[in-house]
Amino acid sequence: MEFTAKAEYALRAATFLANAGPGPVKSEAIAVAEDIPLRFLHNILAALTRAGILSSLRGADGGYELTRAPARITAADVIRAVEGPYAAGGSPDAADAPVPRRGGNDALRAVWAVLRANERAVLESVTLVDLVSGRLPDLSAVGRFTTT
Repeated sequence: MEFTAKAEYALRAATFLANAGPGPVKSEAIAVAEDIPLRFLHNILAALTRAGILSSLRGADGGYELTRAPARITAADVIRAVEGPYAAGGSPDAADAPVPRRGGNDALRAVWAVLRANERAVLESVTLVDLVSGRLPDLSAVGRFTTT
């Protein structure tokens, strides 16, 4: 799976906010700390706000903050907020969704379906707390989906 700069920047910004603790953080501070172009960051923060991951507070003491505990926000939530509902391994039923038919190889289509399901399972298992701590959860049993 390949991630866009937008998805990576969104994860970095959300992780920065998770590490910042309670209270709003100005977009300029996030941009400088994470080396994200400010105009690009504004678009990302707007998407995260529309998705309900962030709240935006105006005024001199304003900025952005997470709307819920970092342990309740997954990497998949953040990626989907900026890339759309089919990002981060697909929609919730992507494992069951038919793969577009491009040829006659059912086994190959099954490989793509299992791959998407496993990507989604990993991204749904990693939270902002994990990213802040630098320690991922045990993923050895996550995403062992099969087609049977």
